[in-house]
Amino acid sequence: MRPFLYQRASDSNMAVQALGAPAAANNPLTKATAQPLAGGTTLIDLMKLDVMRPATIVDINPLARAWSAIEPGSDGLRLGALAKMSDVAAHAEIQRSYPVIADSLKLAASAQLRNMATLGGNVMQRTRCNYFRDVSYENCNKRNPGSGCAAMDGVNRMHAVLGTSDQCIATYPGDFAQALIALDATVEITGKAGTRTMPFAQLHKAPGDTPEIETTLQPGELISAFSISGRWPRSVYLKARDRQSYEFALSSAAIALDVQDGTIRNARVALGGVATVPWRAREAEALLKGQKFDEALGQRVAEAAFADARGRRHNSFKIALGKRVVARALQQAVTMEI
Repeated sequence: MRPFLYQRASDSNMAVQALGAPAAANNPLTKATAQPLAGGTTLIDLMKLDVMRPATIVDINPLARAWSAIEPGSDGLRLGALAKMSDVAAHAEIQRSYPVIADSLKLAASAQLRNMATLGGNVMQRTRCNYFRDVSYENCNKRNPGSGCAAMDGVNRMHAVLGTSDQCIATYPGDFAQALIALDATVEITGKAGTRTMPFAQLHKAPGDTPEIETTLQPGELISAFSISGRWPRSVYLKARDRQSYEFALSSAAIALDVQDGTIRNARVALGGVATVPWRAREAEALLKGQKFDEALGQRVAEAAFADARGRRHNSFKIALGKRVVARALQQAVTMEI
């Protein structure tokens, strides 16, 4: 790990100013001058690996008093970005009204990490692509723009089959983000100009020709909260992985349904472990609306969710696996007791 300067932000203005220094705005993310520190469960790892080399770490934990609230209400839910993953997963009203959120958090990482990690940091975590995390490989367009993508012809079992480009096939690794995108969440962002909100679906950027630019956040901006409209008690998060604990998804599905008298009035389908960004399967959702669920419909929806998937040498199995995960998650959502 390289030497760095530690700053502790006493309020959001101080944090924004420290993180938005002009030098930080002119450097790629991997060499950014300043980075925020909350739980540190991703940043510290990447600094140890020499993937990220911030000159300054800005501790934003003093902001937790204002930014860690868990606020369910009759018209929706608001979650502070510095709320701990474990606290949100254990919240009784989250488990009742938003089980897809509780499940996505419970199935992420270890208990120790969930006690440290924050919601905002979780959605900003970076890919676990081995070629990105091992600096001995020069060919990584995320870490070294223009150098190529070693994963294309390398070991790519864990890599994406949706949202890829000729520049990058790295998978977005998170779980919570799939729940957020399925529930049409909005994200609150605090920066120099104050606070702005936008759909969570607009936060992450597909790789395209610039895989090193992973989000739409501007220098100095911080995620301060997430908001969800309505209640979604009929929702599930299903995760297929190589082992049953502390493992990233090979394929996952976040499903939220509104079912009245056996008919699906509204449906949300999001995919994880298979795409370069948190992935909303809107074509699949359209097949569900206004229908009564049966096994054949579940299969059609699963096929639609992966219609544009592109597999490679080692990860083509994810397409068939992903379809099974979607169909099973739908079945669980339809039959769950609420």
